[in-house]
Amino acid sequence: MSILITNIKQLLQVHDSNVTIVKGDAMKNLPVIENAYVYIDHDTIIEYGKMEDYRPIEADTVIDATGKIVLPSWCDSHTHVVYAGDRTSEFVDRINGLSYAEIANKGGGILNSAKKLQDTSEDDLFEQSIKRLNELIAMGSGAVEIKTGYGLTTEAELKMLRVIKRIKQESLAKIIPTLLAAHAIPEEFKSKKQDYIKYITEELIPQAAKLNITHYVDVFCEEGYFDIKDTEAILEAGKKYNLRPKIHVNQFNILGGIALGVKHNALSVDHLEELNDDDIKALKGSDTISVALPGCSYFISIPYTPARKIIDAGLPLAIATDYNPGTAPSGNMNFVVSAACVKLKLTPEEAINAATINGAYAMGISNMYGSITRGKKANLIITKPMNHYSEIPYAFAHDPIEQVIINGQLL
Repeated sequence: MSILITNIKQLLQVHDSNVTIVKGDAMKNLPVIENAYVYIDHDTIIEYGKMEDYRPIEADTVIDATGKIVLPSWCDSHTHVVYAGDRTSEFVDRINGLSYAEIANKGGGILNSAKKLQDTSEDDLFEQSIKRLNELIAMGSGAVEIKTGYGLTTEAELKMLRVIKRIKQESLAKIIPTLLAAHAIPEEFKSKKQDYIKYITEELIPQAAKLNITHYVDVFCEEGYFDIKDTEAILEAGKKYNLRPKIHVNQFNILGGIALGVKHNALSVDHLEELNDDDIKALKGSDTISVALPGCSYFISIPYTPARKIIDAGLPLAIATDYNPGTAPSGNMNFVVSAACVKLKLTPEEAINAATINGAYAMGISNMYGSITRGKKANLIITKPMNHYSEIPYAFAHDPIEQVIINGQLL
């Protein structure tokens, strides 16, 4: 199967040599070819360039993209797509003035989702989750990280990993599974948290590692959940099984989780709604990328990640949806790109870099995803007609996408 797209108004994120991350001031630069073409064979980008340099190419499918933008599909590096049911009642509680902590204390939050998931069959969980993922793909996401974390027991967490594996096998999208080993403390362990840490490190992580489905371990490092000492114990346990950290930090409080993540060579530190100069200092010179989740800030009315502080310090930034049933029930990366511009004060160029190449880096896949580069995987978005790519974040409540190509297949 080959696809030729011609007369592209703007072809975005074009790199002749492979780029795997963009940092600081470089994020302001988005390489563009005006009036372009791109040729795909099977699942690979083969050739591209200006229409004035185009020479006829035989292709199974030819798409005339006159007036349209073509760019890499979104790389959503932080989601919780696999869950059961919803938490609509908590949405109403929040409108009525209850805080995140108050909802959790009355049996809502993560514990609510965990009970529903534990009571849901593996087949039902798969059907609910693959439906959500297909919706994300239709909205332009071609690579998606999916976390566990709503199991809270070994049996339920392994069930989640098996469902993610099935999704990975069935979907054309690139799926990155992550074991969110420590998301919340179950009721039966409330007064004996250290027993639960031991359960995670001595039973859950070893059993999960045996499945050989994930290469990442995650922890919700936050007051009332897992502190620095707890987090380090879990990361150390994961390291024994070659599980690299991707951790939730600084959502509500600064505990020192960013420096801990850097110490343990975390691929990403996610949330960062709270941030100080020590955190910035810790990130400098590291291979760890910050991931902002503006959809969560929007939905539960907490501060937005100080993205300008991160980028202006010369650091890289990725953006992701945090798609989950409680605090960010939307996987629409088009909205996240817009929110990054409006609320995080990113330029459209910075936002698109954060949602493509840097999102891919935050999943460990930017060597093959996230840019228009010869030899990379053919995951592309073709927009509706528009004058300039800045219209993608500008028209924040509108769907900019006309067609999606995933793994070289036109959907």
